[in-house]
Amino acid sequence: MDIEVGSNLYRNSNGIIDIEGVPQFEVAIKEPSRALLVNFALFDEVGRMMAKVVDSNLTFNERRAYQLAKSPTSVSLKHEESGTVVFALELKDGNRVVFSRGSFHTIKGHRLDVSQTEWRIDKKRFSGKDTDTKGGAVFLG
Repeated sequence: MDIEVGSNLYRNSNGIIDIEGVPQFEVAIKEPSRALLVNFALFDEVGRMMAKVVDSNLTFNERRAYQLAKSPTSVSLKHEESGTVVFALELKDGNRVVFSRGSFHTIKGHRLDVSQTEWRIDKKRFSGKDTDTKGGAVFLG
């Protein structure tokens, strides 16, 4: 599958998004319904787990602070009080998953921000890159 993170395209991935050395996302397409399935772990700035999404269902939600929204082709997680979008993923034509926006801490405590134009972890910024992952994971950071 192809995964877009901001304006960066990662072709031929296995669906894993590895952030700073830790696989923090796993995305899959369930056949034959073509439903988008997302696995994700959310951490705070000290590495404590705050929420966990398994097969596009919120299975752990510390202090009920997060709200999951999903359809067959999209999954998003939002912080209830602030309205901050943690992540928004959508399945497009073919096998392309688009990670268009989000903001959360990596397990190492750094903030990852994704916008339509780039992804950024602290001072590292990537925009407009096209990478063939050759069947491997997408590496950010």
